[in-house]
Formats: sequence, structure tokens, C-alpha cells
Amino acid sequence: MSKRDLKKYLTELNKEQLEEQILELYEKFSPVKVYYNFVFNPKEETLLQESKLKISHEYYPIKKSGRRSKPKMRRSVAQKYIKHFILLGVDSFIIADIMLYNIEIAQTFSAEHPVKQELFYKSMFNSFDQAVVFLISNGILNEFKSRIHSIHNETIVQKWFNEPEFNAVIERLE
Repeated sequence: MSKRDLKKYLTELNKEQLEEQILELYEKFSPVKVYYNFVFNPKEETLLQESKLKISHEYYPIKKSGRRSKPKMRRSVAQKYIKHFILLGVDSFIIADIMLYNIEIAQTFSAEHPVKQELFYKSMFNSFDQAVVFLISNGILNEFKSRIHSIHNETIVQKWFNEPEFNAVIERLE
């Protein structure tokens, strides 16, 4: 069904029928419920803190029964939150904050525990590049420039093999 057909169908329904359909969608489909819950109660700061906590657990897992869990370091966890926030229409400053936080926590971890997997560094560069593109496209680069430079400086300090790629992004900004 095209958007045009849907619009035509909806105009033919009366108010009660529309309400019925929306309630049915709300009850049947979890994404609809999540969307309406956010629209009517947008606790963006709570969402941000919960997502930061889950992302940090990727690098610093909670100890279970006295044994230390191994860090998973999955970029996909942060990407899932970023995508979810974009779909909900969360403020771009909050989305940018979580994008940069993901890289910063990864750098904190790699400073304490050197990472040997090349994929980790490539993944962090992809996150960095996506964050910069997001900041530019939303016109909020200046508000986050110091964090962008801090991330780049940390790649230098930690001697990341792909630091020149980070540097190329920084040079394009200036």
C-alpha cells in the first residue's frame, strides 16, 4: 500500500475508527508502543544515562559471582542505541553525545588494556567518521569540536595505527 492509498483510507475513517486502529497498533507492535511512550514522556536524559551504562558494560562488564567477565567491546551495542535514538527523534545533541561517548569509553579501555585486534581500531574510526558527519549535518560541530580533538589527540597518545585516518578527518574540518 502506498502512502497515498493509506492517506485516502485514513480520511474515510471516522474518529472512533482511527482511535481503534491506533490502539490496536499500540497493543500489537512494540515499536509503536516505544514510540508513543517516548512522545508522551520523553525522558531523554534517562535514555542517555541508560545507554551510556550499557555501552560502558561492553568494556567494563559487571563481575558475576566473583569472576570477572571478559569485555566484549562490541560497537554494535552503541550503534543500536544511536539508530534507536534517531528513529525516536531524540535531540541531536544527545545523539552526538552518545556517539562520542562510545569512542571515548573505548579509548579509556584501550589505554588501560592494549587492544590487539585491528578490527577494533577500524571500528572506532568508522564511529568517529560517522559522528563527525552527523555533527556537520546537524550544524552542531562547533559545540563538540573540543571532544573531537580530544579523541584525535588520544589516538596520537595511544599510537593507534590508523591515527593518520583520524588526522585526515580533522584536517578536513579545518
